[in-house]
Amino acid sequence: MAADIAEQPAGYARLLQSDHVAAIADVAAAITRRRPRHVVFTARGTSDHAALYAAYLTEIRLGLPAGLASPSAVTLFGARPDLRDALVVGVSQSGGSPDLAEVLRVAREQGALTVAVTNAPDSPLAAAAELTVDIAAGHERAVAATKTYTAELLALLMLVEGVRSGDGALPAAERAVLDTLPALAAQVLADPTATELAHRYRFAARLVTTGRGYAYPTAREAALKLMETCYLPALAFSGADLLHGPLAMTDPDVPVLAVVGSGPGGESMREVLHRLRQRRADVLTIGAGAGADSGAAAAAAAIVLPDVDERYAPLLDILPAQQLALALAVARGEDPDAPRGLAKVTATR
Repeated sequence: MAADIAEQPAGYARLLQSDHVAAIADVAAAITRRRPRHVVFTARGTSDHAALYAAYLTEIRLGLPAGLASPSAVTLFGARPDLRDALVVGVSQSGGSPDLAEVLRVAREQGALTVAVTNAPDSPLAAAAELTVDIAAGHERAVAATKTYTAELLALLMLVEGVRSGDGALPAAERAVLDTLPALAAQVLADPTATELAHRYRFAARLVTTGRGYAYPTAREAALKLMETCYLPALAFSGADLLHGPLAMTDPDVPVLAVVGSGPGGESMREVLHRLRQRRADVLTIGAGAGADSGAAAAAAAIVLPDVDERYAPLLDILPAQQLALALAVARGEDPDAPRGLAKVTATR
């Protein structure tokens, strides 16, 4: 897992090479020509969080309604929704889950344009789709996904921005920003703070993660990594949902990991942090907005990250959360490379 985490800057650089950029641009151009009226994503586990990020991007950047499909509606209940004028995107690291492939197969029959976003371009998911995006993450050693998740994020970002451009190609300004990501990711991973904080949470019985907007998928993925590697019950909430009741369970004995950006989503977290402070919760803030000048002054600990646009931030914010999950698993006497009950391919139907 440590090796996979460390490879992520190189993974960003690889996906930004001209051949991969061109391949994603071709898919984006094909989508543009079809002019979909709405977008449906289908995924499981870690990839579901990447799909949620893409749904935010789709609605904010493309102005198209987007949502996440429930595969069981198709595979268990036999639903055949009318998907004419829809884009259906399956997101899966392995591309091996039968239910996701079935959703794309049915969607294609029902008139949708289908795209597979996967690390396995020869997988059943890719075979079921009309178009495929290879996230080019390479072999992932650990069972708990890290580098494939961030590769999915970057590939989906490139795809959406390519569609937005109108011809599939990334605008020069967009490409210039993306080219800074490998160095920024390396900078974030070089910071030992997340690893050093692991002992603070060694005896935690449960944990809450939270964020808003683009940060919400990061909060969900952070919770999943903590559950997978540390067997620590971790509940993820959007900042808004946390204030609608679950806030009551936070107290000094329930650590809260808050993902705080420097844009609208991060600004909206000020009230959440204020309410957590009133409850004397043990808060760890992560993100460009984690500093004291952004309303996070009362946080027990903070990992301040480079200030980038919030739509790029998930590519950096998750990195210290991965490091924390790894270090916390070791501190609790667990083996993060062999988590119990977890397999690289989960064949759901």
